[in-house]
Amino acid sequence: MPLGTEAMVRVAVAALWSSPDAVRPVDAPALGAPADVGAWVAGLDAARQAGEAVLSQLLLGERVLVTELRPDGWAHVVAVEQPSARLDPRGYPGWLPITQLTTAATGADGTAQMVVDTAVTALHATAAGPVAVPGVVLGTRLAGAGAPVDGWQPVLAPGHTGALWLPAAHVVAAPTTPPTAEQVLSVAARLLDVEYLWGGMSAYGIDCSGLVHLVWRRLGVQVPRDASDQATAARRLELGTERVGDLYSFARPGRRIHHIGIVTATEPRRERRMLHACHGHRRVLEEPLSVERNATLLGAHRLGAGPAR
Repeated sequence: MPLGTEAMVRVAVAALWSSPDAVRPVDAPALGAPADVGAWVAGLDAARQAGEAVLSQLLLGERVLVTELRPDGWAHVVAVEQPSARLDPRGYPGWLPITQLTTAATGADGTAQMVVDTAVTALHATAAGPVAVPGVVLGTRLAGAGAPVDGWQPVLAPGHTGALWLPAAHVVAAPTTPPTAEQVLSVAARLLDVEYLWGGMSAYGIDCSGLVHLVWRRLGVQVPRDASDQATAARRLELGTERVGDLYSFARPGRRIHHIGIVTATEPRRERRMLHACHGHRRVLEEPLSVERNATLLGAHRLGAGPAR
């Protein structure tokens, strides 16, 4: 795998690490191919879930640029589908095991035509057959490989020859139009009660900006990975003009944005509400803005044209 090569993730969910040296024994389930992300998250205590060893997560088929290779089996990559102007104009940088990458494309042009629309599913070797890729999560883009057969959809996945199969009800055509507020909240609601995980971006564990990135990814819109970059990329709104499906951002005086959430209610005389991955509650929830949240509320933001009414 030469330097400068564009590769693809071949496991359902790959962690992007700050350094190979940051990996701990408890992280072993996340390092394999396949990776057992469910077992990994279950084995983390609260302190490790909030640690900064994991920078982000990459989903099956996600493209990366390989920028460094180590003889111990680690690759430094730039996740080109996760914009990060603050860290690298090419995308989000970090490390992952080389075994979780492949240079094999998913189709003739590598273009995803379908997207996973359920929290977690699996790809099977044959329709209703043995599992080939476990733990495929919401927002994963796949190339279709033909029409459904008996309720099973054939797809192409990187690192696998021939079609794999998943229940047809678990996948939809990739969106081509801007999302509505109803769609934003519907997708976000599927992640309610998912555990908080620093750097997480899947139904196994997620952080505040990972939630925003994943929801818009499922709806066909690429947005930055980190909260501060998401707010910068969005259009700033005067508080009171925000709509359901917009974003609230939070920062302490003189500090960078540290939290972001999706607006679910906008009635200032009563209460503002949001759906977010909350570090304090250790999960994704929908709630009114607390006194502390209101004290650090920086503003409201709209991604692109914003959710259609």
